[in-house]
Amino acid sequence: MSIRAIPLLVLAFVLYNAVVLTSGEAALTDQIFQIHLLSGGEWKFNWGDLILLVTLILLFIEIVKSTFTTTSTLIDHALSMIVFMAVGAEFLTVPEAATSVFFLILIATLIDVIGGYTIGIRVARRDLNIGADH
Repeated sequence: MSIRAIPLLVLAFVLYNAVVLTSGEAALTDQIFQIHLLSGGEWKFNWGDLILLVTLILLFIEIVKSTFTTTSTLIDHALSMIVFMAVGAEFLTVPEAATSVFFLILIATLIDVIGGYTIGIRVARRDLNIGADH
């Protein structure tokens, strides 16, 4: 099994658990840094924001990965479904997962599953159409 077959959103899942299960749910609002803006406002960046930023970057990479038609892509789709089910189960059963940050990780894993299969089917259909013209 190729390293490309591993769904990257599992890293967001692990990062959330590492932060919340070691430091508590309140750690999500702990400030990492603060920037004073030209407008006079202050932008405060906390651990929950970092987890969501990492999740979005990983979701983008997963969507790009789904545009390839290889055996590892099929394995990635199957493992992405398992990650989605694990995140969903934790959301429903673990009190520390009952946060908006974790819910958005859950939605990102759902988008990965649906988007991965949808894009994979479209790419495969395109590849078949190109092959039929020759």
